[in-house]
Amino acid sequence: MNKVLIAMSGGVDSSVAALIMKNQGNDCYGVTMKLHGEKDETIGGCLTTKDIEDARRICGKIEIPYSVVDFSNDFDKYVIKEFIEAYENGATPNPCIECNYRLKFDKLFEYGRSCGYDKIVTGHYAKIEYSEKYGRRVLKKAQDVSKDQSYVLFRLTPSQLDCTIFPLGVFTKEEIRKMAEDAGFDISLKKDSQDICFIPDGDYVRFIKEYTKKIYPSGNFVTEDGKILGTHKGIIGYTIGQRKGLGLALPHPMYVTKKRTDTNEVVLGEHEDLFSRELYANDVNLSALDSIDTPLRLNAKIRYNQREQSATVSMENGLLHVVFDEPQRAICKGQSVVLYDGDTVIGGGRII
Repeated sequence: MNKVLIAMSGGVDSSVAALIMKNQGNDCYGVTMKLHGEKDETIGGCLTTKDIEDARRICGKIEIPYSVVDFSNDFDKYVIKEFIEAYENGATPNPCIECNYRLKFDKLFEYGRSCGYDKIVTGHYAKIEYSEKYGRRVLKKAQDVSKDQSYVLFRLTPSQLDCTIFPLGVFTKEEIRKMAEDAGFDISLKKDSQDICFIPDGDYVRFIKEYTKKIYPSGNFVTEDGKILGTHKGIIGYTIGQRKGLGLALPHPMYVTKKRTDTNEVVLGEHEDLFSRELYANDVNLSALDSIDTPLRLNAKIRYNQREQSATVSMENGLLHVVFDEPQRAICKGQSVVLYDGDTVIGGGRII
């Protein structure tokens, strides 16, 4: 029997994860991370007051203890502020990866250990299995590839993988909803959260301006060679690959290809200008390997919903160097590149 701390979001996935662990005879403890301060309780997204009530009710139904732990200060420091700083520096961040890395598998796990619970359980769709090839426990894609979340979990270290359980990795979403319905959970049809939890309406520019109380100055839209095409409304409002919403009358479609924070310029170019074959990434985490000493043939993906692409991967001065077989569209600084060997996650890093 394991002593397991279960990260409870109030949704169907974490609720069924708790049910599975309880039915297996484990000593379970349900915990919800409170990520927003009192003044933010009405912003919506995931982990609202209603979600906490749902999680508490489910834990009561399956008869396991439940608590709420306040990580709002850590969330503000490690997720929200880093999210804003990334946009201010011309990058496109992925806050869900940072939240998993900084909070769920770090702060929450520390809390669990302090309470005597040596394993953490979440409702992510992924698998952790021992690999004969790599001689350790590795992160693998979920059996239901359409729900696979291994991309946002690539930062898990070998020691964290040894202490983590993903009970949903062998099930489909339909099977999980059926388990919830059979158990009498009234959240069996609850919708999945699709948004950044602190920006449920998707208007990140408004959020950043309200949070920082800053005025982000307008500047020039320019071509690569410096020709001025018009005026932008603040550099944080544009992402690489963007075509719509530029507010320009152009003779043909043009796309955001670069953001020059030093000159406050947004560079526009042709569609073909968005494609490149290589990238460098820092903040590297390798979970299946100790190091990459010689170039490896692996698959890589540069965004959550992308299919993996064949590439040659090497390490240069502590950076990942990924060279794709085929040019990739809109490689964004600040996003993550994740490396795969078949269905095994090798590791990844933050694109620079």
